[in-house]
Amino acid sequence: MNAELIKKALEVIVNPNLLVNVVSRRVRQLTAEGGAISRPLIDVPVGAGYADIALMEIIDGKISYDRVDADGVVIPVVEVAKVVKRRKKAAPAAPAAPVLASTADSDLIPDPVG
Repeated sequence: MNAELIKKALEVIVNPNLLVNVVSRRVRQLTAEGGAISRPLIDVPVGAGYADIALMEIIDGKISYDRVDADGVVIPVVEVAKVVKRRKKAAPAAPAAPVLASTADSDLIPDPVG
């Protein structure tokens, strides 16, 4: 598998575990009965493996997945990706590390009195 394709596909399916499952299922479809059942949905470059084909199909939006919530409501992958992107943007920035006001030797030696 091409690492660049994986990075691009992770922009579409942001959960790496789900990406592996989608790619795995698509590879099984492409290889079933010698490829007679399912053909690639894209123009395949020479030398591309089945996993690369699946990743390119994901990147091009040819295949995706749907998520089903606890109530049985189907949430399309596009909506899932929007929620994840919103969460990433809304996360507050970590506070900056404290900076010492001075680095004089007296500041670094503990005061024995207390």
